[in-house]
Amino acid sequence: MPIQSPSLRRWIGGAAMTGLALMAPADLIAPGTAAHAQGTPGLMEFRWDTDRGYRKLYYFQTSTFENDRSEWYLTLREKDRKTAVLKLTVTVPDYFDAKLKPRRMSLCKTSAGSMMSRTKCLETIPATIEVNDKQTTIEVFPDTPLPMDGDYSLRIKLFNPEGKRMYQLNALIQAPGDVPMSGYAGSWLIDVD
Repeated sequence: MPIQSPSLRRWIGGAAMTGLALMAPADLIAPGTAAHAQGTPGLMEFRWDTDRGYRKLYYFQTSTFENDRSEWYLTLREKDRKTAVLKLTVTVPDYFDAKLKPRRMSLCKTSAGSMMSRTKCLETIPATIEVNDKQTTIEVFPDTPLPMDGDYSLRIKLFNPEGKRMYQLNALIQAPGDVPMSGYAGSWLIDVD
């Protein structure tokens, strides 16, 4: 394909005459290093089974590498909820081999990250957090129901699981009321490299 820009043609011709070699962008990266994206969900997600009941939830990880120390923020944004939250249940796949410890988890009011800032806890919300023996369910009981406004996250400090896999964690929310039943709020699809 011929080069259309006259100034680019002159620059390439000048570089060739002076003996400068043109370098590909891959040559500019030092050997043994690689660029890594932040631990946030991608803009596009592909799913084999497109289920209308699936809802994608926002999350943030401080590290996406296996066996690396990380903080996960499993976020329930204001727009993802229609009611206050009396109880949050997070289901975890049985092949998730990282240790989930309730003392390393907290519920907090969150400011969601953007291009210029990171996700962070603004205020810790008093809550009781329990993990079942099989490590497949996390139950969060706030001392007072979480209001409908604002973004809230379950912050988990852990060592990322071993193996390059994807993990789908599901959020079930129980609203205050007469019927003690939890409903599906959405899923966090988390990738570990």
